[in-house]
Amino acid sequence: MEINAAVFRKVHEPLTIEAVDIDKPWGREVLVRTAATGVCHSDLHVVDGQGRFALDRPIVLGHEGAGVVEAIGDEVTAVKPGDHIVACLSGFCGNCPQCLTGHPNLCTGGLVTRPEGAPPRLSQKGQPLRQFIGISSYAEKMLLHENSLVKIDAELPLDRAALVGCGVLTGVGAALRTSGLEAGQTVAVFGCGGVGLSIIQGARIGGARQIIGVDMFASKLEMARGVGATDTVNSAEEDPVKAIRALTGGAGVDHAFEAVGNAKLVRQAIESLAIRGTATIVGVLPPDAMMAIRPECRVQTSRMGSNRFRYDIPLYLDFYRQGRLNLDDMVTKRGRLSDINEAFRAMKAGEVARTVLTFE
Repeated sequence: MEINAAVFRKVHEPLTIEAVDIDKPWGREVLVRTAATGVCHSDLHVVDGQGRFALDRPIVLGHEGAGVVEAIGDEVTAVKPGDHIVACLSGFCGNCPQCLTGHPNLCTGGLVTRPEGAPPRLSQKGQPLRQFIGISSYAEKMLLHENSLVKIDAELPLDRAALVGCGVLTGVGAALRTSGLEAGQTVAVFGCGGVGLSIIQGARIGGARQIIGVDMFASKLEMARGVGATDTVNSAEEDPVKAIRALTGGAGVDHAFEAVGNAKLVRQAIESLAIRGTATIVGVLPPDAMMAIRPECRVQTSRMGSNRFRYDIPLYLDFYRQGRLNLDDMVTKRGRLSDINEAFRAMKAGEVARTVLTFE
């Protein structure tokens, strides 16, 4: 069937809204009517030529989506038509060594995409389009493997739930799943965009006694204070390492998180640590990034918040329902699919935590 989608064709050029064809669901595939999608930095990385993604054909971007199931393949057991779902790029096979050892976010099985040589899920005038990370949520419909989605309560607002599919899952999970944070410890978060604000919230839920938000935009620091930061540092006005040490009585923090993907911020995060502290790199760094590591601290990466998303997404949505996770204020701008390029501009300018595009 024909749908409208935002198509990426060339680095540094705007996405265009075009008619594309989407196939029927096979086997374990699910056809979803997209209700909402967040606009994430990972998509912008591709547009700016920073993504590690093949550019051999046009791509339908987007991966932070939620919607309603319209049709299913004959082998699907996880959902049925009418169910509300959140898509997640951490699709898993359930059988590879990573899945079997409890790390489905690192799955190497490749089950959730169609095999090479099979008809494409997305095409245009008979030519295949690339599906972004097995999802492509910048489109009126998504065709997903059932292991790339989770059913959620139909009473939850889909425009808020969509955020949990990537940014919130990544940030809250970095604090609660990856870092090793213990109640009463101290935290610094470098970068207070959508992921950084989610790290702050995860640290608050996890019982951190001091949470320092670091950013160069005053508006983001205000949002950080609104979701749980006890202190903030404007890195455009002062040295964040010196400021963090001053705020912690010279000791440094137990946990520092880098949420941008900037080698300079990673270095500052490491330098802000207390002895035996842990730096968790959440942002996606360039392939050639280099950094020095202090011998008395620990540095680790966090991929998608070390999630088990079939469990974690409903859990984090329960936190939202209980008032412990603030998703409402994370949506700082709304738009339609045609507003995608404006959403990228606002993200680059530091004006938003998250823009959410809706289809209804």
